Amino acid sequence: MAEIIEMPKLSDTMSVGTLVTWLKKEGDAVASGDMICEVETDKATMEVEAFADGVMLKHYVPEGGEIPVGAPMCAVGEKGEEAPAVESSAPAPEAKKEEKEEEEEAPKSAAPKDAPKPEGRKQEYVPEEKEAAPAKKSDGGRIKASPLAKKLAEEKGVPLEAIEGSGPGGRIVKKDVLAAAEKGVTAPAKSSSGSAAPVVVPSGAGIAEDEKIKVSNMRKAIATRLVESKTTVPHFYLETEVDAAALLKLRADINADLAELPPEKGGIKLTVNDFILKASAEALRRVPGVNCSWMGDHIQQHGSVHMAFGVAVPDGLVTPVIRDAQAKGLRQISAEAKELIGKARNKKLTPDEMSGSTFTVTNLGMFGVTGFYGIINPPNAAILSVGATIKKPVVDKNGNIVVGQRMAIGLSGDHRVIDGATGANFLQALQTVLETPALMLV
Repeated sequence: MAEIIEMPKLSDTMSVGTLVTWLKKEGDAVASGDMICEVETDKATMEVEAFADGVMLKHYVPEGGEIPVGAPMCAVGEKGEEAPAVESSAPAPEAKKEEKEEEEEAPKSAAPKDAPKPEGRKQEYVPEEKEAAPAKKSDGGRIKASPLAKKLAEEKGVPLEAIEGSGPGGRIVKKDVLAAAEKGVTAPAKSSSGSAAPVVVPSGAGIAEDEKIKVSNMRKAIATRLVESKTTVPHFYLETEVDAAALLKLRADINADLAELPPEKGGIKLTVNDFILKASAEALRRVPGVNCSWMGDHIQQHGSVHMAFGVAVPDGLVTPVIRDAQAKGLRQISAEAKELIGKARNKKLTPDEMSGSTFTVTNLGMFGVTGFYGIINPPNAAILSVGATIKKPVVDKNGNIVVGQRMAIGLSGDHRVIDGATGANFLQALQTVLETPALMLV
C-alpha cells in the first residue's frame, strides 16, 4: 500500500517550507533513508529523508512550491500502484506562473505564410532566416526582458543584448533565451575591430527594473525575529576602541609560518575574526554575567559559551554556532568557523548548528564599516559588533603623535539582564585580551 510522506518540521520556528528540488523523480526507486528532496526552511536549505521503500509514485508539490508542515509531499509505493489522491495545499510556484505569463506574452498564433494579405498593404519579402537584431530597450535604456528570461540568460551565459525578443514590444521571454542558447550564442556581437560593441546606457536611466521581489522563508524569519527583538528587548549601547597593532602582528607571524603548510602538517590561515571569536570567549570567561539570557521569571546563567557569529548569504544573515568555545583553542575555533561558513554559503547548515547560542559576534570590518551596533539575537543578552581596523593618528604613552591601528568594537546589551557597568567590564576584558593577544594562546 502506498505511503504518503508529509512535510516534516525541519526547524523549531518553521511553519512552511519551499520545495527547491526533487532528488527522486516520479518512477525512481526509493529506499528508506534516501534523500528525496531539498526544502528551504526559514533558516537553511535541507534534505528530506524517505521512511518507506518502493517507487516514487507521485509528487504532490511542484519544485518552487510552498508547503506547510504536515502537508502531503509525495507518495511512495509499489511499481504500477496508483498514488492516493490528496488535496494539494501548495500554491503554484512563481516560476510556473512566470512561464504561464510568458506563454500569454507570445503571439497566440502566427499567420500562415500563404494567408492573404490585406489590400492596400505593400507586399514585402521576408527571409526565412535572419540575423538576430539587437534586443529592444525600454524608454529608460534597459533591455526589455521578463524576470525568468533574465535568470535563464544568466544561468546559460547568454547576453541579453544578443537576443531578439518575440514578446510584446520586443520583450525577451523564456523561449527566446532557450533558442539563443541552442544556437550557441555566448557573447555579444563583435565590432569590425574585433572588440565587443559597448552597451550605451543613456543618462538618467534607472538602476534596475521595477519588480516585486518574492520574500524567501529565511528573509521572513529574519524580519519577524528582528522586529520582535528591537521592540521587546530594551537595547543599550557601548563602544570602545582597541589598539589592534599587536593582534595584526601576531596574525601575520602565525600565517607566515603556517599558511603554506598542508593541514596534515599543521597548516592553517587565521583570520581577524578567528581572533575576535576566541577573545570574546575569553572575555566572557572573565565576565560571565554577559553570557546570560532573560527567561521572563528568571535570568539563566550559561555555564558554557556557545558562540554564534554572523555569515552573510544572499537571503540575509545566518548565525552558525561554535559549541563550548571557552574550551577550544584558536586553531579549533578557526577550523570550525571555516566549516560552518562553507555550510552556510551552500545552505547546508542544520537547525542544531544554528540554535542554542549564548552570545553573538557580527563583523562588518571586511566591508570597510568602521563602527555599528547590531540587533540582539534572542535569547542572547548581548551582541558584539566589530568594525574595520583603520590607520589613524594617535598619542602614544610618551605623548608623541604616531600612526596607530585602531578597531572600534560596539556592544548592544539587553538591559533586563546586564547593566552598563557589566557591559563596560566585558568590553574592558575584551580590549585587554585583544591588545595582549598572547593571552589567547595559553
